[in-house]
Amino acid sequence: MARRSVVKSLVALAALATIVVALWQLLSPMAALTITSTTVGRTPVTVSRLTAAPDGPVVVVAHGFAGSRQLMQAQAVALARNGFVAVTYDALGHGRQPDPLGGELTLETGATVHLVHQLDSIVEYARTLTPADDDRVALLGHSMAADIIVRQAVSDPDAYAATVAISMYSPAVTPDAPRNMLVIVGGLEPWVHHNEARRAASLPLDGVQAEPGVTYGDFADGSARQWRIAPGVEHIGVLYSKDAIMASVDWLNHAFGRTDATVDPPSARGSWILILLLAVVVLAWPASALLPRVADEPVGAALSWRRLRPLVIWPAVLTPLILAPLPTDWLPVLVGDYLLLHFGLYGLLTGLGLWWWRRRWPSERPSAPVVARPGALVLATAMLLAYVMVGLGVPIELFVSSFIPTWERLILVPVMMLGTLPFFMMDEWITRGSTRPRGGYVATSVAFMLSLVPAIILKLHDLFFLIILYPIIALYFVLFGLFSAWSWRRTHHPWVAAITSAFVFAWCVAVTFPITTGE
Repeated sequence: MARRSVVKSLVALAALATIVVALWQLLSPMAALTITSTTVGRTPVTVSRLTAAPDGPVVVVAHGFAGSRQLMQAQAVALARNGFVAVTYDALGHGRQPDPLGGELTLETGATVHLVHQLDSIVEYARTLTPADDDRVALLGHSMAADIIVRQAVSDPDAYAATVAISMYSPAVTPDAPRNMLVIVGGLEPWVHHNEARRAASLPLDGVQAEPGVTYGDFADGSARQWRIAPGVEHIGVLYSKDAIMASVDWLNHAFGRTDATVDPPSARGSWILILLLAVVVLAWPASALLPRVADEPVGAALSWRRLRPLVIWPAVLTPLILAPLPTDWLPVLVGDYLLLHFGLYGLLTGLGLWWWRRRWPSERPSAPVVARPGALVLATAMLLAYVMVGLGVPIELFVSSFIPTWERLILVPVMMLGTLPFFMMDEWITRGSTRPRGGYVATSVAFMLSLVPAIILKLHDLFFLIILYPIIALYFVLFGLFSAWSWRRTHHPWVAAITSAFVFAWCVAVTFPITTGE
C-alpha cells in the first residue's frame, strides 16, 4: 500500500511538472504579442500583433465547422510573430457568437450566403487596421471557411493580396481568382481534399496538372498559385503543422512584397496542447485518492457477463431503429436534438432491460443493498466535476476551442442532460458492482458508438455532420472511461462519474456544436 502511495505521488509530481512546462511552452510565444478582443457588430473578434513593432499587413483568419477563434490560434500567433496583424473571429452560430447560423447548411444559397455576408463586415473592420499605404488584406481559412474566403476573394479580386485555403473544397475557384492562392492539405486527409487542392492549382495551367510544392504564375500580377501537402497530419492537425504554418507565412510575405523577410519558425503548439491535456488526465489518477468514500462496499448492478450481454446488444440495435422516423429539427444546436433522444432512449431501454432481468431472476440480485452516504456522494461528484471543468475546460478555452458558453448556449445544458443523465447513470450502474464483468464498460461504450453508425445511415441528410463529430465523441468515451474507473475504485459508487459525464457531455454539445436556424 505504501509503495502504491509513493508511485501515485511520483506520478502526481511528474504530471504537475509537465503541466507547468506545457503552459510555459504555449504562453511564451504570446509574450511578445499584444492580443486584444473586440466586437464587430455582434461578432467577437480577436486581434493579434507584435507589441514592439509597427503594424504590418492584415490577415483575416477564419475557422471551420464547429470551430472558434481559438482553433486558429496557432496560425494567428505565427502570423503575428512574423509581423502581420491577425484578425480572428467567431463565425455565425459558432463559439461565443450570439447570432445563429441561418440557411440550409448544404446549399450554396443557404448558410454560405450568411457566412460571406458576415465576412464582409470583418474585412471592412480589418481594413481600418491596415497600413496607410496599402489597404489590401489577405484571407486565410480552414475547411468550411476555406470556401467562404474563396468566395469573398473572388467577388473582388483586386481587394485581396492573397488567399490561403487549408483543407479546401470550393467550386468558386476560377483560373484567375482568387489572386495569389495557396491551397494546403494534410497528408493524412481524404483524397478528395488532395484532388480538390490539385484541381484548384491546375485551373490556370491549360490542362497541365500542378505538382505539389511548385509555385505557378507571378505574385506581381496576382497569378501565383500553389498547392502543397503538409506531411503526417489530418484535418485538424494541419492547423498546427509547422510545414503548413511556415508555408502560409512565407506565401503571405511574398504576396505583400516582403521578400526579404525571414519566417520565424513556430513552436510545436499542437504537440504541447496534447501534452498538457494528457498530463491533466494522468494527474486525475493520483488526485482521485482525495475523493471521499461514498460506500464501504462497491455499488452497482453486479451483473455477470451472461446477464450484461443483452443489455449491451439490444439497446444498440433498437435505439437507431426506433428513432429513425422521428424529427430532429426541434433544438437550435446542430444534431443536439438527435443526440438527446439517442442518449435518453438508449438509457431507457437499458433500464427496462435491467428491470426485466431483476423480475425474471430475482434470486440473482445482490444479497443486501449497499448503504451510500448522500453527503459524500454530492461532495465526490462536485470534486470530480470541478476537476474536469477546470483541469480540461480551462486549457481547452485558452488554446483549443470555445468552452465558456453564451447565455443562449448555457440554457441548452440542462436540456441535453435530459438525455445524457439517464444514459450515463444506467451505463455506470450495469457495469459496476461487487462482481462487475471485466471489460463491461468498454463493451457498452463501443456498443453505443456502433449504434450511431446505423443512426447516421438511416438519417444521413439530418445527421451528416455527426460524421465529423464522431471521433470527438469516441475520444470523450475514452477519457471519461478513465475518470469513471479511477473515481469508482475510490468512491465505490458509479453515480459520481455518471453525473459528471452526463453534465460535461451536455456542456460540450451545447458549447461546441453550431447553433442553426435552418432558415
